[in-house]
Amino acid sequence: NQPHTKKVLRTASSLGIKRYRLAYYRYDLGRPIIPQLDALKPVLRDLVAFHRELGLQGLYQNHAGATSVGAPIWDLHYLMQKYSPEDLAIAFDIRHATVEGGLAWPLHFRLARPHLGAIYVKDFRWQEDRKPKNVPLGTGRIDPKFFAQARSAGFSGPLSLHVEYLPDAGLAPNVAALKNDLATLRRLWR
Repeated sequence: NQPHTKKVLRTASSLGIKRYRLAYYRYDLGRPIIPQLDALKPVLRDLVAFHRELGLQGLYQNHAGATSVGAPIWDLHYLMQKYSPEDLAIAFDIRHATVEGGLAWPLHFRLARPHLGAIYVKDFRWQEDRKPKNVPLGTGRIDPKFFAQARSAGFSGPLSLHVEYLPDAGLAPNVAALKNDLATLRRLWR
């Protein structure tokens, strides 16, 4: 319902862009959850129809947090199960899935697989205040087995490497971090 959405998506499609990341939906924790998910169904139905018209794939990223629709991957399964992943897919973020599911990330990944459109890669550690802190890939809590599982599932879509642990460091340190994390990702993907 944003005023420029249709124009932006039409322009993207005309330029050959075939996928984009959707905005996030949030829960109102003072209201029941299922009716909030049900209220999103007609929004997604209309969006999927628009995607089909334009030949676009919308990607919804799972995100950690109590108010994030999609923090539990079951939300996305509930919302997307009747749509083709060519129209609406999950950008599976292993960092957020691990924050939310701990040891259950394999279950979350298996549930997301039929609607997998992209994989977002980053890592974290738990701090003493029980909050996650972003860290270089391979130095945190992300289970290296995830990469073998994704590869063996035949995933061939985009991998998006995120470096979110140097927010104020400037360009040169972030480029160096990207190079290091990319080398780690290539090693883990083998």
